[in-house]
Amino acid sequence: MTKVRDFLGPYRLARLIRVGSSCQVWEAIESQTQDRYALKVLRPDHATDRAELSYLKNEYEIAKSLTHPNIIRIYDLVLEGPTPFLVLELFSELNMKQALRQGPESIAYMLDKIIIQAAEALYYLHSKGFVHCDVKPDNFLVSREGEVKLIDFTISQKMKTGLSRLFSRRSKNIQGTRSYMSPEQIRGKMLDQRSDIYSFGCVLFEAVTGKLPYTGDSPNDLLQKHLSAPIPSPLVINDNITPEFAAIIRSMMAKRPEDRPENMWDLVKTFRATRIFKSPPRIPEKSIFDAFPTAGRVQSQ
Repeated sequence: MTKVRDFLGPYRLARLIRVGSSCQVWEAIESQTQDRYALKVLRPDHATDRAELSYLKNEYEIAKSLTHPNIIRIYDLVLEGPTPFLVLELFSELNMKQALRQGPESIAYMLDKIIIQAAEALYYLHSKGFVHCDVKPDNFLVSREGEVKLIDFTISQKMKTGLSRLFSRRSKNIQGTRSYMSPEQIRGKMLDQRSDIYSFGCVLFEAVTGKLPYTGDSPNDLLQKHLSAPIPSPLVINDNITPEFAAIIRSMMAKRPEDRPENMWDLVKTFRATRIFKSPPRIPEKSIFDAFPTAGRVQSQ
């Protein structure tokens, strides 16, 4: 992938970090201060797409005021010029999905630390009145030391309260990632923190087993599994998980929101008091982070 160009405004593009369906993420250096940032840049073929621009604006409006050590900071939205982009905190690390592709043992030895930080990030987001709406392993960056950052607020939304909650209508525009969507999200219903709790339960299932909780023969079949299939037990796949932790995951994945834990703070306290594994996982001899030499390091120019 070639560079959009050498500079975007005052930012010199130094290194392409990752490419998505509509955006590129670059490490960039601000010309005057020499400070390093990440730029989330709309790809040239999406630069004038109104929907993609609205996603970028939504992400900025929601995340600009969020200040938490486990949430990526978003500093600015630049719309002037031919290439719109966001200016973010630089945290050039693997995401959980990349690590889990190498097997759950790749991060199992520090999973307790990862889970608590991820849960605290979600609790903070919820306390500010927002639902993430796309909680999945891809949206948690993890360093080799186990530091976590929640990212991507593209489809996040404000929780409705009061009269707006009472008169809320079903949404016809269903958004999310099918493997992690809550039943109420699939049905286009109003969402609150319990929808993210369901999705986080799916993430934890994958984190301890290396498998998705549900798969389907088609996209609709997969969605139907979330709506009506029995809740799977991670113990069937990994018998080293404690029954207590397996029970937490299953409670988070309850079909009805009212049957799940009420909020993420209660879960944070529960995670702190619950062992994940019966026998502590070993640190892998070959770390997944070693296969990605740029992760966690700032490259010299």
